[in-house]
Amino acid sequence: MTIVKRIAALCFLMLILLHANAQKSMGDLKGNFQRSNNVFRFLTTNGETRIEFCTDDVFRVRTSWDGRFEANEPWMVVKYNWAPVNVTAADKGTAIQLSTAKLSVRINKTPFSIDVYTSGGKLLSAEKNVAEGGSSKQEDTITTTKSLDASEHFFGFGERMDFLDQRSKKLRLNVGRGKGLPHVIGAYNVNEANYSPVPFFMSTKGYGIFFHNSFATTWDMGFSTPGQYSFSADGGEMDYYFMYGSSFPVILDRYTDITGKSPLLPEFALGLHVGTYAGGTWGHEALTSDTYVLALARKFRELGIPVDILHLDSVWRIFGKNGGKGATSFEWRETFKNPRLMFDSLYKMNYKMVGMHIRPRFDNGNTLQLLDTAREKGYVYPEPGNKGEFVNFFDSTSVNWWWNHGVMRIASQGAMFLKTDEGSAFGGLANESEKTGPTDEKARKLHNVFPIAYAKAPYEKFRDFNGIRGMNLTREGYAGIQRYPYIFAGDWPSEWQYFEPVIKAGLNIGVSGVGNWAHCMGGFEHKADPELYIRWCQFGLMSPVAHLFGMDHPDYKEPWRYGDTILHIFKKFDALRYRLTPYLYAASREMHDTGMPLMRALVLHYQNDERVYNITDQYMLGPSLMVCPVTVKGAQTRTVYLPEGEWVNFWTGSRHKGKQYLHVVTPIDEMPMFVKAGAILPMQPAMLYHGESAVDTLTLQVYDGSSGTCKMYQDDGKSLDYQKGGFAFTSVQLLKEKNTTKITVNKPSGDFEVPPTQYALRFYTTVKPVKITINGKALTDTEWRYDTTKQLLTVENAGDNSREINILVQ
Repeated sequence: MTIVKRIAALCFLMLILLHANAQKSMGDLKGNFQRSNNVFRFLTTNGETRIEFCTDDVFRVRTSWDGRFEANEPWMVVKYNWAPVNVTAADKGTAIQLSTAKLSVRINKTPFSIDVYTSGGKLLSAEKNVAEGGSSKQEDTITTTKSLDASEHFFGFGERMDFLDQRSKKLRLNVGRGKGLPHVIGAYNVNEANYSPVPFFMSTKGYGIFFHNSFATTWDMGFSTPGQYSFSADGGEMDYYFMYGSSFPVILDRYTDITGKSPLLPEFALGLHVGTYAGGTWGHEALTSDTYVLALARKFRELGIPVDILHLDSVWRIFGKNGGKGATSFEWRETFKNPRLMFDSLYKMNYKMVGMHIRPRFDNGNTLQLLDTAREKGYVYPEPGNKGEFVNFFDSTSVNWWWNHGVMRIASQGAMFLKTDEGSAFGGLANESEKTGPTDEKARKLHNVFPIAYAKAPYEKFRDFNGIRGMNLTREGYAGIQRYPYIFAGDWPSEWQYFEPVIKAGLNIGVSGVGNWAHCMGGFEHKADPELYIRWCQFGLMSPVAHLFGMDHPDYKEPWRYGDTILHIFKKFDALRYRLTPYLYAASREMHDTGMPLMRALVLHYQNDERVYNITDQYMLGPSLMVCPVTVKGAQTRTVYLPEGEWVNFWTGSRHKGKQYLHVVTPIDEMPMFVKAGAILPMQPAMLYHGESAVDTLTLQVYDGSSGTCKMYQDDGKSLDYQKGGFAFTSVQLLKEKNTTKITVNKPSGDFEVPPTQYALRFYTTVKPVKITINGKALTDTEWRYDTTKQLLTVENAGDNSREINILVQ
């Protein structure tokens, strides 16, 4: 063969390879379509796309280039069977139009692409006019590209610490801590933090997309090419849900219909959670003991610090022979002389639940050879050469063995939940070792859903064993983790630079469907300066789950270690949290019903106000209370943005018009908080722990406005009866007409028998009342009082829940 022929042959071979590796679109539609109930099947020149209508405003798109479709998985999605949807199909010449009561989906024939309109004709999403729009495949990578509207903004993507609005950003979603050297970037690189990514976003155009794929994904939201965005996965199937909604709360409701709603935690879980290394963290394990745990628990009680839940972190157990710190032996460290007595004593001190930290690998201990036995019986996730170490949480038989032979050793002594740490180590770098576990293609597919399986197992096992609502604290997650049931933000140091990014994490995970969220208030490691500590704790005590835990030996993060002033402020906010329990519990029920998180980025309520798109240091806690943490060291003031409406300063009662920036003073013992005018905050008496005394009086803290509503929620606080109708709501309404404000408190409604309850009224109003009437009876001057400085009307006896109450303030 001549050199010219060789070059020609080589060029031909290169062209073949380039063609084989080229991006392959779906081509053109072949023929018409086939329909089976809600599913429409479209064959194209390069593959097949199926569109399944779930409801009249949600549909699923699945694309295959080889005609094969994967079986439905159980980890991310909980609902695959949908009721029939009324869909009409029409051939419009260049497109097939599928129409429901709310959507019109246009299937363009050449090239095959999908455009989505509302039933009224508003364009929501387009592919046709985008270069290489629609779905495509290159080797194992699958991609969908859509047009990007000039005014479109994106929110979601999981527990991000970089930005709130992700327009013009590029994101990589894959469970992990980030890459690099510890304390330089590593776990502390906020741009790479990926503890709990969620492949879901909401657009301000009125739709959301959930990419139903467990491989690592990349989202280019207008970063590379103006006018378009794309999402791709390293493998698997192009499978996504498109959901239309008039507002973000509607879209969140649709998304959590697919991936599951958050369960209700036990009501006492709204109280303070405290973690401890039992006396000595890494390198100081010999200092741990059961006596330290009991002394710590007693000190919280003696100092009058409200707390309900305690967990023992890593060093309660011996480090095993194979995995060391990174695995679980389920053998107590010898310094714990009597664990059963420790648990019994903690529960006698009215701690409601005590939990234990674990990691997902089996290990051999001094007397238990769990790893060896699990390998022999096939209860580890298989790795080459029978070197598997991870509990196979994808297999129910393995989970049962892990529970019976591992977890039950501590559950039978008194442990009631687990902290399932390091779910990212399955197929990723572990914290305390260089191990990565399985890394084959199947493991890469399971890597992101492993944290879900890992949290699901103890959540359900302990729920059944304890006979009450389940609890599990976990660090990592993915789509669907909200079901099992709360996560924390990971190991962020006690430094000012990480404080606001942690707040961003809470905002982003909330707009991604995960509402039960915590963080290590005060920071996890390094010694915090007292100001940072208390500012972080103020935020933590007004977070969805209040979690106090840190590892810096010997200071840790208990409030008395930072001086009397800090202790006093901590107790002030802790007591306020316990008083707000009825308000927080009602918001928890709303989250369970609708997917709305407790901690809400302002964009969830004020989607049409672009000023809130990048506010990452303010949020709504529940529907009515705006929290504004102070994140700058030494700050004596800060600027807050008040959205539309009217707002009342929680501490002073002063009123301010919305749609303005307000400069407020920030004394160290206050964190700026504002309440919506018209809001009604139900509050209970202060307590040292949940159930310390009966809640026989509720204070209705009402903020004058044109109108307002509140739905108090009550159940037994512990059982699963709420899933079967065992609950009650009490509606409260405020309505202002001319010079009279009417406050109506309805009788409780529902199957749960609400105990007799007295009401007190705290009514913030700028106008001093002249007459108060309750159910037609005028109160005497001694039965109410008005504080002109605080602009506060107080009525100590405003009736009880045995009948409807109508209060007229004139």
